[in-house]
Amino acid sequence: MFFLSASELWSEQLPLTFTDSANREITLERTPRRVVSLVPAMTEILVRLGAADSVVGITIPSILPPETAGKAIVGGFFHPDIDRVAELRPEVVFYGSLHEQAIAGLLDKAVCIRLTPRTIDESFADIRLLGKIFNASDKAAALIAEQQHELDVIALKVANIPANERQRVIRLMGTEPLMVPGDDSFQNEYIRRAGGIAPQFGHNGNIIPISLAQWQQFNPQIIYSCGRSRTFPLLQQPGWRDVDAVRNQRILFFPCELTCRLANGSGAFVSWLSASIYGEAFSKEDQYALAQEIVDRRALPIDLASVRQAEIITSNIADFRNKTLVVSFNRPMTVVSTLEGQKSGITAVANHFFPPPAWGLSHPRGLAGMRETDLRVLGLDTDSTAMLFTGVDMDNLAVIKKSWRQMEVIALVTAGVEGNAMRMGTDIGSFYEPEAPDTIAKPGTINILLLSNMKLTPRAMTRAIISATEGKTAAIEDLDIRSSYSGGSHSATGTGTDNIIVAEGEGQIIDATGGHTKMGELIAATVHDGVLEAIRRQNGLTAGRSIFKRLEERNIDLSKICHNDSALRTRVEQLLLQPRYASFLAAAFTISDEYERGLISDLAAFNSWCQAVADAIAGRPVILGEAADLDLPPVLAKAMAVFLGDHARTGTIGNIAQATQPVEK
Repeated sequence: MFFLSASELWSEQLPLTFTDSANREITLERTPRRVVSLVPAMTEILVRLGAADSVVGITIPSILPPETAGKAIVGGFFHPDIDRVAELRPEVVFYGSLHEQAIAGLLDKAVCIRLTPRTIDESFADIRLLGKIFNASDKAAALIAEQQHELDVIALKVANIPANERQRVIRLMGTEPLMVPGDDSFQNEYIRRAGGIAPQFGHNGNIIPISLAQWQQFNPQIIYSCGRSRTFPLLQQPGWRDVDAVRNQRILFFPCELTCRLANGSGAFVSWLSASIYGEAFSKEDQYALAQEIVDRRALPIDLASVRQAEIITSNIADFRNKTLVVSFNRPMTVVSTLEGQKSGITAVANHFFPPPAWGLSHPRGLAGMRETDLRVLGLDTDSTAMLFTGVDMDNLAVIKKSWRQMEVIALVTAGVEGNAMRMGTDIGSFYEPEAPDTIAKPGTINILLLSNMKLTPRAMTRAIISATEGKTAAIEDLDIRSSYSGGSHSATGTGTDNIIVAEGEGQIIDATGGHTKMGELIAATVHDGVLEAIRRQNGLTAGRSIFKRLEERNIDLSKICHNDSALRTRVEQLLLQPRYASFLAAAFTISDEYERGLISDLAAFNSWCQAVADAIAGRPVILGEAADLDLPPVLAKAMAVFLGDHARTGTIGNIAQATQPVEK
């Protein structure tokens, strides 16, 4: 038996005794097989350690890693439903500091463990501990080493930034009143590790309010927050707007899963933040800390006669880990690329991932400069290589193969749809080439390499682009991916930077790849399935994803529509955890889309359904009002009113199946 603290090195053996962050002595006799995680950061770590199969319950914000799909949801992070937790019969419950009172009723039913690190080093200690608990010490060590490498590289790079050029950086947590992290928060450690100057306001805590005088005295040069890009009304007001960051429009936004969690992305976020602050300095080649070179190769089996080899190459470029899919051919061939046009004499095609910290650094080099550098490091010939670029990690590559008789088609797809999805024909373009010919758009978000065991004519290669695009769009429609540029009001047809390479191949000559041909069918089907799988890997989105995620995708904030009434929000969450109510709202999404497109004009039947659901929630006939104050399409405003009225606060969760007809008043 070992008695250790969570910050010490652990023995490989179980049983194991340790002290958690609540100063509670915990003894585990064996690796737990049923775990509920109330903390999103903990959920992500467990997934990375390969313990996803042990997780039986999560909270709403945890629905990000693909491995959490299908897990039971036990409510929101701030107000989990403890009865639901108990119903899952967990052996272990991981919880946070906000849950101390809530978990009191679970202490006699499960081992409750609180791990709430305050620093990056403490988070590493917790990862080591979890590695011991779940028999995954090697994976824990690798996860820590990955983050430590990223932190070490940034430390080397920011060491070259003179003290008088260091930027004052602040993390904005809220604006009514203005809220920031306390002095001892890990978020301020992120700023310091990124080479920034973090504020010191004399108060500790996860979140603290500050005054206008404190704001102006610190005078931030960089402000960052989480979530989608947006404006803050408070920062438009006199005094609050009179700081360098607002004047110079240096307000940055990063994904919530990086900014708000001390988990497995600390190194990645510090790298991204630092590169965003000091982009000009980081883009100078004489300031690189690492040699630009290949550091790893991983073979990828592609069974086609025309393919000599396929591999994913990891390289250091501009001090950040890039990954490139390279498919080399046995002979030079012709390809059609939507990025580079038709090219002959091609011996290799590539899809190159450069990570978020490198996105801003690429602009000074331009597309041609990026291409030249990347190919030089990879040892590929400039003239005989066709190349695509992406911000999607090659670890999330989908490889799909389909065949019919002797025909075979392989699609190699990377795809991400959060942040750049758009609806062509509806959304507005912002790039005007005559005025900015060298501007680099966002990295390709759905990239497709299309290979076959047939020889496609130029006509067939060109037509294959249409078949592939229709397959891609069908996949996006099947998932109901929403446009990033219209507040989620419209379904997307793709992203703004999609690209495809169709390789000529070798074998029997094929001249037709349209929808009525078997080759066209195979192309569309492989791309369709490849896009579905690639989005699942990159964004964790599946057709069966949570209704809460779909609300987020439509830019519907439960806190906002509940007017920050935490009790009402908790009640709405509890209702939407019921499959029948979640299904009602999902159906309302579809009805809303049809209504907005003019395909439905009469909402009488839908209004009757809303009334029936409201009556079921209340357990009695109610008067269902309108939610006129909601900035939503009319159908969704009506649907959300079902969950927001007084009847939703006080009623019991009734049986919607018994309330299919409107109740007469």
